[in-house]
Amino acid sequence: MGNSFEVTGGTVLQGELVPQGAKNEALQVICATLLTPEKVIIRNIPDIRDVNKLIELLQHLGVHVEQLGVLKGEFSFEAKNINLDFLETPEFKKQAAALRGSIMIVGPLLARFGRARIPKPGGDKIGRRRLDTHFIGFQQLGATFEFLEGDSFYTVEARKLRGSYMLLDEASVTGTANIVMAAVLAEGTTTIYNAACEPYVQQLCNMLNRMGARISGIGSNLLTIQGVSSLRGTEHKLLPDMIEIGSFIGLAAMTRSEITIKEVSYPNLGIIPSVFERLGIRMELRGDDLYIPKHDHYEIETFIDGSILTVADQIWPGFTPDLLSVILVTATQAAGTVLVHQKMFESRLFFVDKLIDMGAQIILCDPHRATVIGLNRKVPLRAIQMTSPDIRAGVALLIAAMSAKGKSVIHNIEQIDRGYQRIDERLNAIGAQIRRV
Repeated sequence: MGNSFEVTGGTVLQGELVPQGAKNEALQVICATLLTPEKVIIRNIPDIRDVNKLIELLQHLGVHVEQLGVLKGEFSFEAKNINLDFLETPEFKKQAAALRGSIMIVGPLLARFGRARIPKPGGDKIGRRRLDTHFIGFQQLGATFEFLEGDSFYTVEARKLRGSYMLLDEASVTGTANIVMAAVLAEGTTTIYNAACEPYVQQLCNMLNRMGARISGIGSNLLTIQGVSSLRGTEHKLLPDMIEIGSFIGLAAMTRSEITIKEVSYPNLGIIPSVFERLGIRMELRGDDLYIPKHDHYEIETFIDGSILTVADQIWPGFTPDLLSVILVTATQAAGTVLVHQKMFESRLFFVDKLIDMGAQIILCDPHRATVIGLNRKVPLRAIQMTSPDIRAGVALLIAAMSAKGKSVIHNIEQIDRGYQRIDERLNAIGAQIRRV
């Protein structure tokens, strides 16, 4: 079964939380170190399973990795002696299949060495996650693509990548990152329309430009990349994790806690704070810290015409799908009703049955939509035993358990550890009661 959390709910937290470095950005920029033989230093890397497994994978590929500052999550990567034969080993198949982020080694390896392969990926149980966007992009840059049914491997090869115009079939964040990393070393100009423009992608592009790439249009959905012949080393600092910041906002309101979230890089949070404000949660920006006062009550707004508020995920700068689970759980204790519409992934809402067991009033309309009827804290959630299905639902369930009366048990917390660094220790430091068993 693995580890579990025993959570004693009903405690009020008080104090400061420092968000970890952004997981999704870390996976991209760590893969980008494969593009140069020179040393790349990255700071603020979160100490979480998905990231540590990716670093291990790069080490097996021959990247020389050194941990420089333990506290600051500072590492140097030197991809001077890459061993492509590792891609043919059973060990590679096992490591890469266990980690969804491993797909992003393909773009850099293809660009620098002319070939790459990857097994069919694993990761979250949140429905289909297509990889078509990545491979169609590589093909448009001139790579040949093969899927070997027998050993479940995707293989791409190209003697020389050539820039091209492409219109992505979906604004995939990892797809955009992968194609950009391939295109920076391609011959000629690549234009990517319907590119993802999340802060993670912007950070990656800025880092590549510091390495000598020529990318323009950063922050928009139209990227233009002039190919260069080689890239050099650089230094890079990760943004704070916006998903964790959003989780902490919901947590503060649910548990009636007064919390300050430190150095949130507010401009990069986009619409996140205002969506929580529509649930009635007040917050104050103090410098670059986000202060959330104690909330005895919070009331969900309606639309101007009085109709029920809908919160839906959109591609950036819309609301991230990764926080819908937290919005949903936070709404259960609000006053009012909200429709949560999860457009991008089809099984991410199935964890609501656990919340219903805890006494929340939720109607699951279909795999994509749930209506939450907030009871204004009249009925506190009940403590139960539950299992975490994916990273984000895991944290939503942890928030629910922390606001419930009594002792809850959450199993399969490896899913939480994949995305949140020592979450139990950090929350216990400001008054939570979470035991790892």
